[in-house]
Amino acid sequence: MSPELNAAAAFAIAALATYLVTPLAIVIAVRAKFFDLPVGYKGHKQPTPYLGGTAIIVGVLAAVFSVLGVASVHWAIIAGAVCIWLMGTLDDRFNLRISFRTLVEAGIAVMLYATGRGWSVFHFGPADLALTIFWVVGVMNAFNLMDNMDGASATTAAVSAIGAGALALISGDYVLAPLAFAVAGACFGFLPRNLAKPARIFMGDGGSLLLGLLVARVTMAAVTRSYLGPSGVVVAALLVGIVIFDTTLVSVSRTRAGVPVLSGGRDHLTHRLARWLGTPRRVALALAATQFAVCGLTIGVAQAGIGWVLLAGGLMLLLGVTLIWQFERSALFGREPARPAQKPVPAAEPAAVSPAAPALGAVTTTLAVPIEESATLIPIRP
Repeated sequence: MSPELNAAAAFAIAALATYLVTPLAIVIAVRAKFFDLPVGYKGHKQPTPYLGGTAIIVGVLAAVFSVLGVASVHWAIIAGAVCIWLMGTLDDRFNLRISFRTLVEAGIAVMLYATGRGWSVFHFGPADLALTIFWVVGVMNAFNLMDNMDGASATTAAVSAIGAGALALISGDYVLAPLAFAVAGACFGFLPRNLAKPARIFMGDGGSLLLGLLVARVTMAAVTRSYLGPSGVVVAALLVGIVIFDTTLVSVSRTRAGVPVLSGGRDHLTHRLARWLGTPRRVALALAATQFAVCGLTIGVAQAGIGWVLLAGGLMLLLGVTLIWQFERSALFGREPARPAQKPVPAAEPAAVSPAAPALGAVTTTLAVPIEESATLIPIRP
């Protein structure tokens, strides 16, 4: 098949596989009582199953092995993806130490660099290694921070991956393109149940860190072959511009408010947009449309030359600083006051589930959740 058809096939296989596996992931999470509970600053109203990241990695692997075959698979990034999915899933369950998480993330970045899959813009080993670690760890955690509202992380990751895949096709990297489009397809396969009302599953750290790693890799690879020096970094940064903006906005806002940067809160770009747009679906669509426009601009200036890339990067930086300043001053988009802490809501033993139900996508179980000393039956549907 042509490179373009290979990329389209990877997208379709990943989307279909993720969509079909998601109900099974929901059932497993329900039986294991593996929920994100509605406590503290979190906005959802009922315990919601984790393990969305499991469905996503299954979709990506199915697409990559189907389209590229075993011989052409990116084994280093596949090994890193499995490792970060496992760590993220364990973090969802046991709340791992930040220092341990960061060490694992940095170790994966070192592995990518050691296998020739990191940055090479300075042509000086230590500097390129430092940039690779900063990029991989930074992008992973930026997507992790963006996973604060239904659909936010998946939509931005999908569009960023499509942008990187398009650049890969343009530059002739026909092995990278299917991986990038597989990431995008897996995100699209996950979104229908994540954007349901209410959300039927969350990706958790097992999904957001995984997407961050994969997007970090495909953005590095998409620009390294064709764009040398600082222009390559600018192109990659624009491809993930929304999550960089969100991380910067949150860091500035919390620093100004005297709140620890790593604490949770409802001061993200998504929460501010939700006051204006109303629903997570509209917010996710706005994020996707904005990142799509930025990716389109990025691809255009990348073809025009280094001067245009640096000019676009400078203008986007100025726009980002201006928006952060305006957001912090605005009554509509400003920082939302912190909500009082809530006690965790315990989840009771779920009802039995028919083994055939996952394939049909029609499972319904109930959780007895004490709310104000009364038991309320909450349906959870995959």
